[in-house]
Amino acid sequence: MIRYSLKCAAGHGFESWFQNAAAFSALLTAGQVSCPVCGSDAIEKDLMAPAVRPARNAAQAVPSDRPDLSAPASAIEEKIAALRRQIEENSEYVGLNFAAEARRIHSGDAPERSIHGEAKPDEARQMIEDGLPVAPLPFLPARKVN
Repeated sequence: MIRYSLKCAAGHGFESWFQNAAAFSALLTAGQVSCPVCGSDAIEKDLMAPAVRPARNAAQAVPSDRPDLSAPASAIEEKIAALRRQIEENSEYVGLNFAAEARRIHSGDAPERSIHGEAKPDEARQMIEDGLPVAPLPFLPARKVN
């Protein structure tokens, strides 16, 4: 498939896809290509910018001015990353069940252990008001994506 930028005699610009260059020529000659604005069949190719991708090796060889967003950008970000690693290594992630599990641990219905997870703002506020030893974390949980 090939995409052409086209224009009619009235100067209306539009784009259209064709199977190949020969198919475009055949349809144009048969008068089956027309302007979607005015319906004119006096159509010609317009100036196009090619959509060319660089070769894989060429893209890797050129140094990038873009920052590495996966690396900490400051000392504070580095400390937060270290805190995250420590929490993830030394506690159990209970996900969206954090509020219920924290209440079970606090009441003695579940074994005492360090947990981390997610809670809605009203759940977190209620846990603090009820005296549960909880604190917000300065990072979001790691999400698995496709």
